[in-house]
Amino acid sequence: MTHSLFLSVRFHDGRYHGTGDWPPSPARLFQALVAAAAKPGLDDASRDALAWLERQAPPTLAAPTAHSGQHVGLYVPNNDLDAKGGDIRRVAEIRSSMKHIRPRLFDVALPLLYVWRIDDDGKADAACLCRIAEGLYQLGRGVDMAWAIGEVLDEAATESRLAEYPGAIYRPSSSSVGMKLACPIAGSLQSLEARYKASAMRFRHIVDGRTVRTEFSNAPRPYFRSVAYNSPSVRTLFDLRRATASSSPFASSPLTKAAALVQTLRGCDGEDGLPESGAFMRLARHFDRRLVSRILIGRNAGEADKAQRVRIIPLPSIGHVHVDRGIRRVLIEVPPDCPISANDITWAFSGLEVEAQDVDIETGEIMGSPVELVPADDDAMLMHYGIGEAATPSHLWRSVTPLALPTAARRHIDPARRHEQGKSGAEYSSEQKQACHEIAQALRHAGLRDRITHVHVQREPFEARGERAEAFADGTRFSKHQLWHAEIEFAEPVHGPIVLGSGRYLGLGLMAPVRKAEGVFAFAIVDGMPASAEPLALARALRRAVMARVQAVLGNSADLALFFTGHEPDGKPARNGGHAHLAFVPDLERERLLIVAPHIIEHREASKDERHHLETLAQALVGFDVLRAGTNGKLRLVQETVDMNCDPLFAAATAWVARSPYVATRHAKRNGADSLQSDVTTEVRRRGLPAPLVVERRPTEGEELSLRFAVAVSGPLLLGKSMHYGGGLFASRPPLAGTDNQAGPTP
Repeated sequence: MTHSLFLSVRFHDGRYHGTGDWPPSPARLFQALVAAAAKPGLDDASRDALAWLERQAPPTLAAPTAHSGQHVGLYVPNNDLDAKGGDIRRVAEIRSSMKHIRPRLFDVALPLLYVWRIDDDGKADAACLCRIAEGLYQLGRGVDMAWAIGEVLDEAATESRLAEYPGAIYRPSSSSVGMKLACPIAGSLQSLEARYKASAMRFRHIVDGRTVRTEFSNAPRPYFRSVAYNSPSVRTLFDLRRATASSSPFASSPLTKAAALVQTLRGCDGEDGLPESGAFMRLARHFDRRLVSRILIGRNAGEADKAQRVRIIPLPSIGHVHVDRGIRRVLIEVPPDCPISANDITWAFSGLEVEAQDVDIETGEIMGSPVELVPADDDAMLMHYGIGEAATPSHLWRSVTPLALPTAARRHIDPARRHEQGKSGAEYSSEQKQACHEIAQALRHAGLRDRITHVHVQREPFEARGERAEAFADGTRFSKHQLWHAEIEFAEPVHGPIVLGSGRYLGLGLMAPVRKAEGVFAFAIVDGMPASAEPLALARALRRAVMARVQAVLGNSADLALFFTGHEPDGKPARNGGHAHLAFVPDLERERLLIVAPHIIEHREASKDERHHLETLAQALVGFDVLRAGTNGKLRLVQETVDMNCDPLFAAATAWVARSPYVATRHAKRNGADSLQSDVTTEVRRRGLPAPLVVERRPTEGEELSLRFAVAVSGPLLLGKSMHYGGGLFASRPPLAGTDNQAGPTP
């Protein structure tokens, strides 16, 4: 049975003065243990235990996050007077020195953890090292006073401790890329003993006739090896293509069949009575079958083996509101300490047949080309999942495939007894709280230690073309009641890929970043809006409510800026030729209200004053959950996030259609059609966008005003005289047959 030597090191103060990288390397701890063992005298048992430790594989580390403190310069007394024959009168000949110290500051309540995996034969030596650890008194410089506790734990207890640790985890790898830390190796103890003896003989007095000279020699360096920690995984992107068809077009797998696709690709190992297949069959011909089964399928894999498992991640097509969520790409992720090389794993998946050729049995006619996994030529899709150096990290992430949370299952309701078994609001709330708690655990299991500020769970997809969580249960070991869609917001932006939950090795729990609009505040209308609600009346009610809340933040004596009111200090409407104030937009088609900043309307960067006003606005909108609009209802609101990539009012597109009446900024001329086209074109150019190729009304579509551009442009498109109250609001039009209306990746 696998155990671990689990050493916890605590400091007396939350400062670390040692040189080198953070966290303190295993070599530093080894030296501290040698010093602790040698303090009463290095006996044979301690020597054997330390010699055993230096032969073990590098340990896993856990440490609190640290930041650099204030720089300090220390003038130290001269201690090399021996070089001048001990003559105190010659002390001035010795150059004074100053030590430059910049300590690292960290949370002293969190210990440093060093974890070595051991087998049963090493338990006696590990127990001896636990006794040695009790004598540890410092780690780093002499001022870094510390103490340690050693334990021998089983695998389950070790992984539980690491999963619950709130700091960062550092795992060793066989790769040459990553943060390098010094680790003990066979011969390290002997080199430290040699260094200690040599340091006592640094000065030698050599007599040459009547002259005595002193020679100084450095002690030999200790012997350690450099190990890469937290090396990045090797990722290879594949396309699903009909390789034998003309031009090898993409093949699409249904979004809800993500788990089935993973099972097909990794294959069967024959243990379930099914014939060997997939990548397993290829690798099993050249590697140990049990090893391949463990890292590829997870057969007999323990908690410690998860860091070595290959991850197969189906990537649904995302990046635009109108693209379908079919799976056309697969990402293969090989961890740095996988016992099978990334090149061999890539070979096992290259050319793998996903779907056999469809042949008519009676006629022999080929009805469909086979679907194969081929290396991708274009990896632009990875950016939509926050993967790669060019990808922008994000605070907000949403699930594309649901998370499997087995301990946060919803209670099953018999459809035939829905009335008797219905859930109360308290039960719904309890289920969601439990799911949110499990997501926090899932983040730790996935190695994400970043602080989260918000978690929301639901069964419905976050995007219109997504699928409900329960639709993914078919063909998996998970009940539909254990699947949840989730939205997670981090305190600091993070990169992808993020795959969470117990189904993360089956293609479930895949998250995608949400590009938030800085300057757009959206509120979903949950309840209270009558069918006869008038958009203009709602916009005016929203404007009044916002100004009142801003006034409450600034104080009654403060004057509201034009940014909020749209009026000059003398009360006259703003007529500066630009759009320097907020727009209040009722988007009733999506049952929400929008507050849009002027820099978003004009597609430019916010000015310094606008950023200041936006901070005030954000503060004023905290707790804004009710809008009283008179006869247009008492609206209950919930603030929501706008995804700039997928929202039909903001996502880039070439074709746009008006969703609210356009009011021209000029009086119509004799030629009404040309006048409308000229007015719209001028308005578009004022937004810093290219002129549309086509401006037309479609009589068959209720006289809707539509625009078509030569290139895809991003929203919002708020045009015309009434745009500050939601007039002239355009939404992207779904692509027509034979056209391309999206700026995202080709499906």
